[in-house]
Amino acid sequence: MRTTSPARALTRAACVAVVTGIVGAGTVLPASAEDEPQSDQLWISAPYEATLPVGTGGDAGVERPLEVGLSHDNGNFAVTDGRLTVDVSGLTGVAEVVWPDNCAPSGTRAVCAVPEVPLSGLDEPVRLQVRAAAGAALGATGRIAYSARAATTQQGGELTAHEQETTLRLGSGPDLVVQGTEPSGTLQPGDTVAVPFTVVNRGGEAAHGVRVTMYVTRGLDVGAVDPKCETTPLDEQSGISALQRVDCLFDDVVAPGAAFALPRTLTATAAPYAYHERLDISVDPGGDAQDLEPSDNGLHTAVRVANTSDFSVRGAHLTAAAGQTVTADLTFRNDGPGWVANLRSGEPVAALHFVVPQGATVTSAPENCHGRTASGDWYEGPGGAPRYQCDLPMWIGERQQVSLPFTLRVDTVVPGATGTVTLRDTWGEARPNDPDATDNTADVVLNAAG
Repeated sequence: MRTTSPARALTRAACVAVVTGIVGAGTVLPASAEDEPQSDQLWISAPYEATLPVGTGGDAGVERPLEVGLSHDNGNFAVTDGRLTVDVSGLTGVAEVVWPDNCAPSGTRAVCAVPEVPLSGLDEPVRLQVRAAAGAALGATGRIAYSARAATTQQGGELTAHEQETTLRLGSGPDLVVQGTEPSGTLQPGDTVAVPFTVVNRGGEAAHGVRVTMYVTRGLDVGAVDPKCETTPLDEQSGISALQRVDCLFDDVVAPGAAFALPRTLTATAAPYAYHERLDISVDPGGDAQDLEPSDNGLHTAVRVANTSDFSVRGAHLTAAAGQTVTADLTFRNDGPGWVANLRSGEPVAALHFVVPQGATVTSAPENCHGRTASGDWYEGPGGAPRYQCDLPMWIGERQQVSLPFTLRVDTVVPGATGTVTLRDTWGEARPNDPDATDNTADVVLNAAG
């Protein structure tokens, strides 16, 4: 599977792909259970393709992990006794498979047991080890085919998966693999944590130089890292950068089987405003060399910091006669101390729901605000909607304010007409980072009585 990096969420372009084992782009994922709430489906999660290092001197190549998983998509049913059949007849003369203990091989096939089939495809994967066959030629390709069955509590008692394949190609070159451990536990603001990682060359050729790229969210300070590194701020708003890119180029030669590490262990210090932070690392061989299997060149580290923020909203008190227009300047503010960011998903940190006061019509709304019906459904009417949802940015700094001006036309004067502006997250619940919800709702009063 792939994990979206913060730079991807900010720029909508890939910067780091973090992959466990050999899992390529195009991994088959299960459909949402909401698509067919009364049925279930068995799925095989496997890479479409992967590259293996060809052996040297006629020997077999280096073993590489390949993970295959089973899953189903409806939690209303229990799925057990999964039987994944792996057919390697298409690898003859190209590659070999070393079977794990939960697979029973017979000839060119093996049946692998998955006692409890999860809802997520790689929660309990079957971990194969694959390597280029002795004497196999550079550029040769082979295929692994998969089929699967499982028992289910759904009517019928058995599920059958759609068959899948993985294409293996034999290549040559450096193959840098990042190895590291994610910090455990929760930091306090001001704490420093070590983020050690090493880079191992599992390919058949040396890497002449190592390029290290890091993306660091603003709540973490990694310092200068090394004199060979340059830091670039990214995604600036109001003079604040949500993210920094650190580019380092080292001239070390990493021979096959050798390892590379930074001259000193990487550390990160949590800022006073830190909350949920990320540090993504990717590596590439120097020069014009292409990495043999780039899917394992990344490491994603999530750093949790014990912090909160205080989100609040401010409404308005307005006066206007019938036929007049007036501006309701609704306001969102984060009083800190923590900043909040959804750099992984790119989703808004929260949303404001504005209920329009009786007797008024919205004639102009901010671009990030969308009309809703009185019950909260999508509004498709020709005029102003009775309520609006306004999505906030995907990150909000501490002490940051967002203004949302609405233009209202008073059609009928209703003394004391009161609307509301309410802060919720994108799923309609209160934000977990904001423990004080008393200031998350405010009134919008038009022509207050008396």
